[in-house]
Amino acid sequence: MAEEIGNFDKEKEKIRDFLSTFYYEDDSGGKIFPYADQIIHLADRDQIGLYINLDDVHEFDPGLVDAIRGNARRYHQLFSDVVDELIHDHLGDQQPPVRDALDAFIFQRIYMDRTQKETGGQMFRMGNIRNKYPPELMRRFEVAFKSRTLDKPLSVREVKAAQVGKLVTVSGVVIRATEVKPMASVITYTCDTCGSETYQPVTGPSFMPAVNCPSKDCVDTKAHGRLQMQVRGSKFVKFQELRIQEMSDQVPVGSIPRSLTVNVYGENTRACAPGDVIRVTGVFVPLMRSGFKQIAGGLVSEVYLEAHHIENVNMGADGPLGMEDELTDEEVELVSQDNFYELLAYSIAPEIYGHLDVKKSLLLSLVGGVDKTTNGMKIRGCINILLMGDPGVAKSQLLSYVDRLAVRSQYTTGRGSSGVGLTAAVMKDPVTGEMVLEGGALVLADRGICCIDEFDKMLEADRTAIHEVMEQQTISIAKAGIMTTLNARVSIIAAANPAFGRYNPKKSIEQNVDLPAALISRFDMIWLIQDKPDREGDRRLAEHITYVHMQGHEPEKKGMKPLDMKLIRRYIAICKRKQPVVEEKLRERLVEMYVDLRKDARTNKDSMFTSPRSLLAVI
Repeated sequence: MAEEIGNFDKEKEKIRDFLSTFYYEDDSGGKIFPYADQIIHLADRDQIGLYINLDDVHEFDPGLVDAIRGNARRYHQLFSDVVDELIHDHLGDQQPPVRDALDAFIFQRIYMDRTQKETGGQMFRMGNIRNKYPPELMRRFEVAFKSRTLDKPLSVREVKAAQVGKLVTVSGVVIRATEVKPMASVITYTCDTCGSETYQPVTGPSFMPAVNCPSKDCVDTKAHGRLQMQVRGSKFVKFQELRIQEMSDQVPVGSIPRSLTVNVYGENTRACAPGDVIRVTGVFVPLMRSGFKQIAGGLVSEVYLEAHHIENVNMGADGPLGMEDELTDEEVELVSQDNFYELLAYSIAPEIYGHLDVKKSLLLSLVGGVDKTTNGMKIRGCINILLMGDPGVAKSQLLSYVDRLAVRSQYTTGRGSSGVGLTAAVMKDPVTGEMVLEGGALVLADRGICCIDEFDKMLEADRTAIHEVMEQQTISIAKAGIMTTLNARVSIIAAANPAFGRYNPKKSIEQNVDLPAALISRFDMIWLIQDKPDREGDRRLAEHITYVHMQGHEPEKKGMKPLDMKLIRRYIAICKRKQPVVEEKLRERLVEMYVDLRKDARTNKDSMFTSPRSLLAVI
């Protein structure tokens, strides 16, 4: 901290020393100056973002890290000022390169000032020009803080009034992300009388436009010139609003999940999508309202997180983020075992006795198939599974474990979900007031798993909403003037009870399942799990359950030790990269199998509906 309140000159010297002299050694023993090199790139307009890693700051001066955490906005301004000075030292009187329209505007104004001074016989200095324009306009870079590696992220409910103004790291799942829009940072005005330019930095969510010209010419002549806003000379930054919600394992018993608004600026925008689990480092600040909104709010203020750094900790579009893909030598040896497939299936919910084949199918659904797109026709690779069984056969427990195991997943129940909640809803954007789409559970689980429990309890109108998702992997919306198609590349794992509560052997399979044929054909694998009395099987099941209750873990099985959940995730991520193909011999066998299935469905009354989708399901 600064020794005296308001005396930040020593702090600026310390920051300047850190940015200029901090280095680490490479493998050959050479010195690498990460921040000094990045500042050169900033000066040459080759880079926009400068991330200050607090691990590096802690290595340089631990006290400076505490100061940044306690007064983040002030130190963000200090770092920006120091970077400005270092860029000025690097460029000298040389003008920065022109990269966009605003650069061209600034270049033109500097050229005019240079010409006027040289015509008048005065000496031109770049520093004087920089003092004429607000630093927010001349500053074409962004400074952001990145939290320390050892810092434990807080949940949303742990961020309280004591953290206001401080740098905090919060974890949560993104439930809403607005479109990226331009936000005014500096407004430029031109006087219609004297032609002089006036600049107004914008610091809050709203501002009062300047009307009268403050230039010396207009004031002396009392011309009362009117200011006209110039969009070309104004500066805009990218802005996006996120809404994050605490994860289910962070919610105390009997509470509902809390959410927090995150404002994202500049290069941090588009870093995540709804459904992603993220860690956000930012400044926790109150939202300062003005006018009638402030009067209506009284003394209570809304709060938001001003994002500095966003880390996506789950799967993105191209693969897992934040996970090591390569396996160690010990893990490679484990994977090479002959019974590894059995071991993987056993490791899925090991506390649940039996159901090994069901677990294998869930494992295949987590890996998924291969999407094929040829001449506009798409064949999905996601595997949909229906667990139809008697009550008490651990269907919900299997779904719950798959939900925790999958890198990206959503869990919902039949009665607690509507068609709109599963697909997408039309909402009013709180920032712009426009009608926008907000994705439901299937959209949030894009490229992941959606577990639907009590599938048979869903209303028929709500259940028809997922027909398109299960086959075309998209959601078509035509509401409130919004006509679009959303991606929902998701595998659906549903659990349901038979039509009569328990399976009735006197009825046919179709009568017991009691789901529409159009929906049944979209499931690639249907499991009928019956709870039949069997003395030996019941004894083993009872011994397993009592052991789990006594010891708190599953009993050891010979040669079978459950794998760590992280290893299973990494192995699944590696399997997803593979692109298997169908050989000629296998193709002939598949054709014969499909013909036999159709023949059996025609002759056997106690069989399920078989369609060409069944062949695609096998493939």
